[in-house]
Amino acid sequence: MRVLITGITGFVGSHLAELFLGQEGVQVFGAVRWRSKMANILHIEDQLTLVECDIKDGLSVRKMIEQIRPDQIYHLAAQSFVPTSWHAPTETISTNILGTLNVFEAVRAIGINPRILVACSSEEYGMVYENELPVTEENPLRPMSPYAVSKASADLLSYQYYMSYKLPILRTRAFNHTGPRRGEVFATSNFAKQIAEIEAGKRPPIIHVGNLKARRDFTDVRDIVRGYSLALEKGVPGEVYVLASGRSHAIEEILEILLELAGVKGAIQQDPSRLRPSDVPNLCGDSSKFRKHTGWTPQIPLKKTLQDLLNYWREQVGTVRK
Repeated sequence: MRVLITGITGFVGSHLAELFLGQEGVQVFGAVRWRSKMANILHIEDQLTLVECDIKDGLSVRKMIEQIRPDQIYHLAAQSFVPTSWHAPTETISTNILGTLNVFEAVRAIGINPRILVACSSEEYGMVYENELPVTEENPLRPMSPYAVSKASADLLSYQYYMSYKLPILRTRAFNHTGPRRGEVFATSNFAKQIAEIEAGKRPPIIHVGNLKARRDFTDVRDIVRGYSLALEKGVPGEVYVLASGRSHAIEEILEILLELAGVKGAIQQDPSRLRPSDVPNLCGDSSKFRKHTGWTPQIPLKKTLQDLLNYWREQVGTVRK
């Protein structure tokens, strides 16, 4: 089986590649840009077939897909950091919507029929009211950031291409996921990095934070990518699936667990630059539909996830732990 992962050098893409490399008979192909940061896949690069491609360039995408002729496509490539979308809305919209369109049009033009997973986001739900929790696939989309709008648009585009052209597209709306290699701009990873730097004596014992009261539903990235694989193996084309743990945690609680794991004490200081123009108080997902269709269930406890994330940053900043 030939598997193509767009965004393979990213946090989720690298874990998905690892998952497939552990399976017999699977060839893993990845789309990369000339300026892509390769750190996340350096340890497996020699086992991958990487093809240079700019997801926003339709001709580039068509050439890549024609060369690979994949059996499965996992479309993960995106501008995925919500705060950046406020500062670079045009880049966010063009990457996330046009990139998705280019994949679909390339598949149509070449005349192949791979199963396609489009990684959408819980951010699409936006303003969720307490009486709507936990969120299901049927909840209204009320996006509250340019990123969320871009993902909702890619989501709807996926549905339209399934209905119009019968492309076997499945959509997943994954809630927050974290783990080793999570980008440092994201809250959980940024906390872990700051704590590792405090341990290493590379910064004073002050932890800078944003909104600690927001509640989010966290799943380990390794459980999420296993879900993505199951989606294309057992899911129903045209459907959309929520992937979530079913429990929400305050960001403050995540920080407390990391501090407890490290045995570090530090002052907490809110940084106004880390606050969003608008934020959703609580997000919690109901993945019962996905579990019923695929048998998926999260297996890695949150504390284990955060321990692995902290150890990752210890390695990055040079903290020695026995």
